[in-house]
Amino acid sequence: MTIRFPRPLRPGDRIGVTAPSSGVQKPLLPRLDRAVQVVRDHGYEVVVGECIGTPTHVSAPVAERAAELTAMLTDPEIRAVVPPWGGETAIDLLPHLDWEAIRAAEPTWVVGYSDTTAWMTPLTLLTGWATVHGNNLMDTPYETPEGLLSWLDVVAAPQGPDHPLTQVPPGRYRVAEGFDDWESDPGLSAQGLNTEGRWTRLDGDGDVTVEGRLIGGCTEIVGPLAGSPYLDLNAFAREHAPEGLLVYVEACEDNAYSIARQLHGMRLSGAFDAATAVLVGRTAAPDTPTMSQHEAVLDALGGLGVPILADVECGHVRPWLPLVNGALARVTHTAERGEVVQTLA
Repeated sequence: MTIRFPRPLRPGDRIGVTAPSSGVQKPLLPRLDRAVQVVRDHGYEVVVGECIGTPTHVSAPVAERAAELTAMLTDPEIRAVVPPWGGETAIDLLPHLDWEAIRAAEPTWVVGYSDTTAWMTPLTLLTGWATVHGNNLMDTPYETPEGLLSWLDVVAAPQGPDHPLTQVPPGRYRVAEGFDDWESDPGLSAQGLNTEGRWTRLDGDGDVTVEGRLIGGCTEIVGPLAGSPYLDLNAFAREHAPEGLLVYVEACEDNAYSIARQLHGMRLSGAFDAATAVLVGRTAAPDTPTMSQHEAVLDALGGLGVPILADVECGHVRPWLPLVNGALARVTHTAERGEVVQTLA
């Protein structure tokens, strides 16, 4: 089975919005409306599902969330599914999704990160669908810095070896205390990148150029899947990636001890056996008195014998560098710059 890339989106295509994990609180609905309008301004029709509010920490009971997500993924009229954001416990969806129906359907683009990776990463691993680890719907009104792409660029891009997607991070990121105030400014678009910072090679010195197929997710979310059928990266590599995997991980909020444990568990399950390199997202998650987040990565993965590049723009710290699960990619790192070139083929 080859990687199945959904066809590029065209004006008039329909995009489904559902919250498979946390819904949107009433005071933030104007932000959701603004994000939906940005998508419509690109020429797409947007369909908002029933699972969108917040009765609890999730938008609806698990059976309803799974049914709506399955319906959108298998509807031939819906060409992309974009949750408003992640959440807390989307892991509960996995046994309730109709995997056979999804596998048999024509692929549709899926976009998101954080808790969304609980089902989005398994979607790529189990069906071969390419998916986009990128900024969420609620983040869509933010301006995209020069050198990067938004998820809207990725899902509409031409595909094939003659159309590589090149991204060069701007060398700046956002240090922030708390969340932006979308309630008072639902149309906020400035990312507010206020700090200089580039990638860091953790395993040694020197330049890096490495290739492989991209796969990964949020450490706290995919880590608990280690050893289950939903995170079998070795099987995925055997079937789809003889060239090896570029595995990316990123920490949301757990301290360094917890991240080290999660990564150790993933390593014991074989998640990094086929890795040609590991990309680690920049994080604002806390260090501990005796271990930093970088040290947590090295504690678990330092003996892999492959390049480990940290502070990559693929996590909870702005800006966002969208990565396509299943894409063939070349990653280059020097003292002056980083570059990610992805080919949707």
